[in-house]
Amino acid sequence: MTETGFLSLFIIALGLSADCFAVAVGGSVSMPAISLLQVLRVSLAFGLFQAVMPALGWAVGRTVVDLIAAYGHWVAFAFLSLVGGRMIWESFHPDDDHGRRDVDFTKGLLLLTLSIATSIDSLGVGLSFAFMNTNIAAASATIGTVAFIITAVGLALGRKVGEVVGRRAEAIGGIILIGIGLRIVLSHIL
Repeated sequence: MTETGFLSLFIIALGLSADCFAVAVGGSVSMPAISLLQVLRVSLAFGLFQAVMPALGWAVGRTVVDLIAAYGHWVAFAFLSLVGGRMIWESFHPDDDHGRRDVDFTKGLLLLTLSIATSIDSLGVGLSFAFMNTNIAAASATIGTVAFIITAVGLALGRKVGEVVGRRAEAIGGIILIGIGLRIVLSHIL
């Protein structure tokens, strides 16, 4: 890790994991229960994408990253807003399950979408690692591990928040996801 020491990598990993944490809290708030398998699945998916994206950014080079960087924040915003908007809409249009719908973001296309949306920033970080002479294997492993842990903590906290908030937890989760999307866009525009 020539120019990028472990402490710097750890701080970068914490910053990149903030979106994973917020999505985990927002998603688990809306679920009536979350199993260990679901926690592992989401944590592994977020951690894996957070680990692979810097390596991909590092390997692919400037041209592809420039193409993605030009609109990647809008893609993340669109994904998060669609998922968040759906969660908000569903919270005000309950099924016949006494006002609670289960939005299982821990599998399938929704998990894939959220994994991509939360890891797009890591792609650009990976490009910068190529210019800083960083050991990409150590960097990716650190980022992926931190994202895994932070996601698991977010899922646990989200369940506690969901128990307190109750029926409108799904709307709060949706608002959080849209807020993350807005933060991503604003951080690239401003």
